[in-house]
Amino acid sequence: MKNSTNKDLFVGIDYHQKSVQVCVLDRSGRVLANKSVDNDCGVIAALTARAGHRVRRVALEACNGAADLAEQLIERFGWSVELAHPGYVARMKGSPDKHDLGDAHLLADLTRVGYLPKVWIAPPWVRELRRLVRYRQQQVDQRRNAKLRIGALLRDHRLQVPVKPGMLNAWTQAWHAWLTDEALKQLPDESAWVIERQLVRIEQLQKEIAITEKRLWSFTGEDQLTLRLLDETGVGPITAWVLRAEVGRFDRFNDGKALSRFCGLSPRNASSSQRQADAGLIKAGSNLLRATLIELAHRLTRCTPRWRQLKAKLRAAGKPGSVAAAAVANRWVRQLYYRMTDQQQPNRERILAATPC
Repeated sequence: MKNSTNKDLFVGIDYHQKSVQVCVLDRSGRVLANKSVDNDCGVIAALTARAGHRVRRVALEACNGAADLAEQLIERFGWSVELAHPGYVARMKGSPDKHDLGDAHLLADLTRVGYLPKVWIAPPWVRELRRLVRYRQQQVDQRRNAKLRIGALLRDHRLQVPVKPGMLNAWTQAWHAWLTDEALKQLPDESAWVIERQLVRIEQLQKEIAITEKRLWSFTGEDQLTLRLLDETGVGPITAWVLRAEVGRFDRFNDGKALSRFCGLSPRNASSSQRQADAGLIKAGSNLLRATLIELAHRLTRCTPRWRQLKAKLRAAGKPGSVAAAAVANRWVRQLYYRMTDQQQPNRERILAATPC
């Protein structure tokens, strides 16, 4: 049994688009191979086969394309492949130098001793949903940028928006009518032309966003977890799609607190000695996911008495509105975890959930 254990191999793969650096270690940490080969699962398997032992675990740094290679290695060879968190791996280096040889060796060594900081390998369906959700967000960002350029041009020419009903906020129907019917006539020809092109671009993006949302409806129409999310108070299709894409599976977290940290909604501790302090939200997770959940928190404080009372309590304690919204999002996500995993909530959370709003 001992001899069989000693024959286990631990593999670290530093990923690149065309080639990968593969480091193979035995149980004692002895380097059996550390070589750059083609980015092909068959070539990687052939390199490890030369050591003559079985592959115990494989560590692959998470990056663009790594999940696809990991799935191929799992399906074709039955290997236990783990994605490594690149940020944590970088902090665990004992040297400031960076090279493929050392990176692959570090990954293999971390998985050998059981200290590899792991990243969940999302299944293909979730990865496809992420691509759709992020593509839609790219279109939304481009639309926002086009609107900001128009606003900057209007400020540059010092045009004053008339104080009329419906004109207090930009991009209402009344504001848009003023822009096209009056403002453009007051601008120089070149500036007016630039704004007209931006308006055309915005219209094109609106159509593209609508097409993408239709595709998202079709893609997630029969997904039970997405439908359950849509049943939550305040959760619309965009929020449900972002949660489903970025979280993937709720049961991969140990508890609601872990899910909240993944979403970037937990306070970051900055304590030292006798000093106890928070340093804002933790700098982790998807910016899109965190922004979506904080927007949801603003909706919840408007439509749900319970969350409105919590926000009022925090504001009364001197907390800014942004901090109060983040706190609401944090607590909502922690409770969402138990509803999505059908687990028994802790006593206090269960009592609060049963309290009518």
